[in-house]
Amino acid sequence: MATSEVRRGAAEMTAAMLMSGTIGWLVVSSQQSSENVVFLRCVFGGGTLALVCAALGLFRRALFSWRMIGLATLGGAAIVANWVLLFASYSRASISMATAVYNTQPFMLVALGAIVFRERITASIVAWLVVAFVGLVFVVKVEPAVLAVPGQYLQGVALAVGAAAMYAVSSIITKHLKGTPPHLLALLQVGLGVVLLAPFVHWNALPDSPAHWAEVVTLGVVNTGVMYVLLYGAIQKLPTAMTGALSFIYPVVAIIVDRVAFGQKLAWIQVLGAMLILLAAAGVNLGWRVVPGKRLRSV
Repeated sequence: MATSEVRRGAAEMTAAMLMSGTIGWLVVSSQQSSENVVFLRCVFGGGTLALVCAALGLFRRALFSWRMIGLATLGGAAIVANWVLLFASYSRASISMATAVYNTQPFMLVALGAIVFRERITASIVAWLVVAFVGLVFVVKVEPAVLAVPGQYLQGVALAVGAAAMYAVSSIITKHLKGTPPHLLALLQVGLGVVLLAPFVHWNALPDSPAHWAEVVTLGVVNTGVMYVLLYGAIQKLPTAMTGALSFIYPVVAIIVDRVAFGQKLAWIQVLGAMLILLAAAGVNLGWRVVPGKRLRSV
């Protein structure tokens, strides 16, 4: 693989992760319900992705089949639920903590892989799971004094866990759609989001100021449409290990943005817990072995 292509891919991946890290800020600042903000994200993101797919000539009959549409619908439902749950967790557990807990998704993906594809789980993965669980215990032990709604912190953590589970489900389904162009798959997902969420939108509570409209439009056009294009372009150019390593720019940026934009201050034990979760997620994504020996039997 050419060095220039890898550099370009790294730049695209970095830009995509920087955009991803600001999503929480846009969601909270827009002052919209999770249903409204996901609906608007799908509308504006879908419009952007439709233009991209048209430019790439992806609206070809050969790319569509009933199997592809069915699986894309299931995966799209999971990813839309993922967004609704994650965005709802931001105002309850803070962007920082919701993002940290959300990064337990690699373990859910491993568990689903073991159940669905009979993939084997190594002893090292179990060890990283223990580390992540300890981190999760530290994260939920102390309720933040800033941003989190009193009494709803644990609910926010549960919503973030649910969001991670939905992301894992979507990823498992996407594995069966390897022949589908990713930009087209993303378009189908956000298009489904528009249809699924339209009945639940609070039409009388849409953004009421130019600033709030600018935030949701940015979330859809830049942090969805443009971000997907950069992300998928980077994945095609980068080695898997580099893709996994650069993906951790996202939670770091999200935590920094939460601190700068909302003054979120975390207890030391929460910071430690978040670091353990991110470390464990990195260990699984990058295949770090900490326990030598044979693989464990699949569950």
